[in-house]
Amino acid sequence: MEQILLFAVLGLGQGALIAGIALGVVVTYRGSGIINLSTGAVAMASAYAFWALTTGFFGLTLPVGPALAGALAVALAIGVLTEVAVFKPLRTVSPLAKLAASLGILLTLQATVLLVFGVQPQQAPSILPTGTVTMLGITTPFDRFGLAGLVVVIAMVLGALYRWSRFGLATRAASENEQAALLAGLSPNSVSMANTLLAALVAGLLGVLAAPIVQVDSMTLPLQVVPALAAALFAGFTSLWIACTAGILIGVLQSIVYYLSTQSWFPTDNGNAMPGLQQLLVFALMVVALYVRGAGLPRRGELVEQRLPAVPLPERLLRPALMATAVAAAALIVLPFDFRQALTNSLIGMVIVLSYVVITGYVGQISVMQLALSGTAGFVLSHLSVRLGIPFPFSALGAMVLATLLGVAAGVSALRVRGVSLAVVTLAAALAMEQALFNNTSFGGTAGVSVPPPRLFGIDLGPKADFRGLDGNEPSPMFGFLVLAVTVALGLYVAHLRRTGLGRRMLAVRSNERAAAAAGVDVRAVKIAAFTISSFIASAAGTLYGYNFGSVSAARFTALAALGLIGFAYIGGITMVSGAVIAGLMSTEALLPHALDKWFGIKGTWALLFGGVSLIVTLIANPDGIAGAAHRRRTAKRARRAAATTGPPADNASAVGSPEIHLGRTTADAKEVAP
Repeated sequence: MEQILLFAVLGLGQGALIAGIALGVVVTYRGSGIINLSTGAVAMASAYAFWALTTGFFGLTLPVGPALAGALAVALAIGVLTEVAVFKPLRTVSPLAKLAASLGILLTLQATVLLVFGVQPQQAPSILPTGTVTMLGITTPFDRFGLAGLVVVIAMVLGALYRWSRFGLATRAASENEQAALLAGLSPNSVSMANTLLAALVAGLLGVLAAPIVQVDSMTLPLQVVPALAAALFAGFTSLWIACTAGILIGVLQSIVYYLSTQSWFPTDNGNAMPGLQQLLVFALMVVALYVRGAGLPRRGELVEQRLPAVPLPERLLRPALMATAVAAAALIVLPFDFRQALTNSLIGMVIVLSYVVITGYVGQISVMQLALSGTAGFVLSHLSVRLGIPFPFSALGAMVLATLLGVAAGVSALRVRGVSLAVVTLAAALAMEQALFNNTSFGGTAGVSVPPPRLFGIDLGPKADFRGLDGNEPSPMFGFLVLAVTVALGLYVAHLRRTGLGRRMLAVRSNERAAAAAGVDVRAVKIAAFTISSFIASAAGTLYGYNFGSVSAARFTALAALGLIGFAYIGGITMVSGAVIAGLMSTEALLPHALDKWFGIKGTWALLFGGVSLIVTLIANPDGIAGAAHRRRTAKRARRAAATTGPPADNASAVGSPEIHLGRTTADAKEVAP
């Protein structure tokens, strides 16, 4: 019992950091209605700034006080840039787009830190007293109590500020009814700015103070937002006291779980404690929070109706598919081996993004675990092929079916959870799968597991097949042809799905679930069908990945990689198959990043920075993505040609091109939404 109490006290440090980030998340949501996934990244940037200023990294060594002031100035500068450049221009877009914008900020901050400070974790000096205190016969570091006490004081001050000040009254007014707040002389933009700065200041301060305890790291610190989101869910994204208390308790529970994992009776994995239990705890707590608090977030009185990205109705499928297939097949033969590999990676990236087109573009559900489902399929493929000796294609189909069943099981939660709430819980699920499943050596492991090449009727279809293209090097175009065939088939299916009755019902559910149910749409069945289709597509990408590299490694299926993939999907156009093609060309190790690296020396971290900035710019300037913008230009061009040929319409109405969906309503097939 003494050891449990000791580790519970030691967990106060990490719990205080989680509570501080949770307070930042709640404050931002109260002020602007945005669930800011980059709050943990703000803490990371401030911690790195403090470390750099106290160690002379920039050629100037400052005392602790001025260094702390500089680190907080960095946090405030990030808050100002975030509000002015991102949150303010996106006030009238959908909550999903706002969530994606905060993802862009996270990726941008992480890439910036990696470029400036590198990947090596750093140990920051401690500001809090470093002595010990003895209570109940247990000697523990004083800084744990100091940090927890400080975050409690911050919660008290913020609570008093929101309850008894004009600023708190203005924040509540703007949150409940922006139009009434404007009539009363309040500025929602100013309220949002003040709250964003408060959130950045709290996150930055806790990031600096907790850095000596949790270590300054560009990978783990940003993901501290995941347990903080669990605390914010318990708080309903409104209660500062509940967010603070839940955050501290989550840190304490994680520390106790770590202590229990050191016991001899605890389950082991290859001699070590079972990995990922802390992440599984956070995921379980999120499920409990959603059950206790309900699935919906508090509604805000927005001034302007929010619009989801348009979903154009595909007009021609076969001819562009045949042309693209011919070009890609020729490129697989003609291109040098490195570009051939990059093109194959691009095709696999297109497949995984197609799953986002179905689940997010058609149904409006952000599922962060699509890449985790791909990894699950890849690892299962290895077990079926190597351990059980099941040949291709039955091993691949078996892996896809099992991963799809897992995706459907997770999708059942969408019957109660939707929108940004689903994004939050699937982010926790993806992190739990990465740590508990993929890093488990009995299932995967960081070293990876092997995957034998695909063979059909004695013909080698893998990357080492005899046919090597014009340059005679690996990988063989034969595997590229296999990937191309799967990509084209799935792309045609997803495009055709938009034309079907099921596709129209998906769009109706995306727009308004209650209205869709009133129109006779079985919302539960539509959601389960969408998760089934998207999970199957994602698992297909995982099997192709395993065959592509001859092995499957946990390092390629991380939660951060999944967030980056969602960013590329939004940039390309998350509602269109052509957007998936563009996103696949920009994804990790794909054709565009490889060309930039080979020709201009722009490597992976620069590509991550480009992806984060491009995501923000795309959401602001063109929410429909690159493919959506191209479609609008084509539609406008056809409308001008038609007007020039036939003259303006009699009622002076503007010409309309191909039917588009806005908020689930169509110009041509709205009457076909009901089954």
